[in-house]
Amino acid sequence: MRRADRLFRIVSLLRSGRMMTGAQLAERLQISPRTLYRDVADLQRTGTPITGEAGVGYTLRKDEHLPPMHFTPEEMTALVLGARMAGAWGSESTQSAANDALVKIEAALPAEHRSRVDRVLLFAPSFAHPAQTRKLLDRLHEACTKNRVMRFGYTDEAGRETERAVHPLGLFFWGNRWTLVAWCRRRDDFRHFRLDRMREVAVSDEVFASKRGQRLQDFIRKVRSEKQPAEA
Repeated sequence: MRRADRLFRIVSLLRSGRMMTGAQLAERLQISPRTLYRDVADLQRTGTPITGEAGVGYTLRKDEHLPPMHFTPEEMTALVLGARMAGAWGSESTQSAANDALVKIEAALPAEHRSRVDRVLLFAPSFAHPAQTRKLLDRLHEACTKNRVMRFGYTDEAGRETERAVHPLGLFFWGNRWTLVAWCRRRDDFRHFRLDRMREVAVSDEVFASKRGQRLQDFIRKVRSEKQPAEA
């Protein structure tokens, strides 16, 4: 990495206003702490409003005016692809927000860099994503964020039909389908449900408590140990 690019990345990492230690910055930039401390000192000498010191951490003063943020070609590719994927496979509100975000990203770029957006040749076709799934995603996401108990009918892979009452925890996309991860009252355990197998979905006014052993982080920890989540 060129030194100029390295200095720019240091400033970019500190723009969030969060305190970052020299070790954290050096790890992100894949350089030695000694090189990092030297670069920070050089930036401070040239007037960059970095506060802090070695052994404590660094941040940028929020009351200082900094030039607009620019993106590297790799960062631009990641942003555009992410927005395209969100628009292709997200909910109705996410699709609209992703399209708006692409417009804002392009508008924020210097004129000479706007053509980069069109040069990102990574696409996410949306024609295979049913409109009913987009609508359902918004409802499920709201239920997850508000801890609302959900009830629905479910048809498993063998064609068996059951009625479920669950505590919705999060939505996961597996490349060609969305699933709802939830604590299932019927199974008294975590389960994940394919959205295309759910029917008569109802979000109740009942609010469930976040209990140890039944939280999303508990599910993720369990999956990491077992490698495969249970369905229905």
